[in-house]
Amino acid sequence: MNDISPQEVKVLFDRITQELSKVIVGQERIVRLLLACLFSRGHCLLVGVPGLAKTLLVKTLAEIVQLSFKRIQFTPDLMPADIIGSELLQERERRLEFEYQPGPIFASLVLSDEINRAPPKTQSALLEAMQERKVTVGGKSRPLPDPFLVVATQNPIEQEGTYPLPEAQLDRFMFSLYLDYPDKAEEAEIVKRTTLRELPTLTPSVSAEDILRVQKLVLAAPVSDHVIDYAVELATATRPGHTTLQPAKDFVEWGAGPRASQYLILGAKALALLKGKVTPETEEVREVAIPVLQHRVITNYRATGAGKKSRDIVDAVLKLVQERSY
Repeated sequence: MNDISPQEVKVLFDRITQELSKVIVGQERIVRLLLACLFSRGHCLLVGVPGLAKTLLVKTLAEIVQLSFKRIQFTPDLMPADIIGSELLQERERRLEFEYQPGPIFASLVLSDEINRAPPKTQSALLEAMQERKVTVGGKSRPLPDPFLVVATQNPIEQEGTYPLPEAQLDRFMFSLYLDYPDKAEEAEIVKRTTLRELPTLTPSVSAEDILRVQKLVLAAPVSDHVIDYAVELATATRPGHTTLQPAKDFVEWGAGPRASQYLILGAKALALLKGKVTPETEEVREVAIPVLQHRVITNYRATGAGKKSRDIVDAVLKLVQERSY
């Protein structure tokens, strides 16, 4: 596998975003962070009201980067075997044998649609796949494709018939990204594209091998000690028992764990490479701080009473934690 340079990564990024813009209007920040997640070997949680093209975004990305794509619609009656597959009894040469039938998790890009509509038992079927990149059925482990990315969506306004994701499940997601309504000009463009003509044909512009090369470069990219210290300081500042900062002490029940520090650095490295930079600075860490931290900060009853959400706590921490001078 040939090496790739930061400048070539930027060219790949520009090529992907140019193709995506044929179908997706706006959402530049979401696209940038979603690609950073893919290049960091992470997983992503998309949160937004219906009709914001979450599914279209993921499906279009899979087409552009030439990855196998499967969509799993999570419902209350979905079972773990419907995701990871199961062993079925088959007759072969007058003998009954168990034969493994792979589930839809065996794809490079898996869209878990409305993940919080399935019960916790079904949600947990994704835990091993997301962390270990394999599934175990019938005592045998089977590796998943490489690259492998899970993008889950959930709807924040539909509460009936939903099951909150447990903290262990949330922690497997590198980023949580909140999609907002488009502005008036973007919405007008969306209407024109979808009601006056068919969607354009996309040109696959990146291969799975390109993605693996970028993932290898993200891991190898150097990071200054002061950038690592800043990332660790941000994560620590969300833990009420380990910081003197008031936002965490007043409003946080549980802060972000060490995985948050790891993802802050990996995300910052990927963002830096998308810009053609060799190494990240603290500005890239700040750019990924809210997506990495907001779903890992569990607020307490005081926060509920004061109308404070996890994102508000992370915002306050970002303003208070200063970069140390070396």
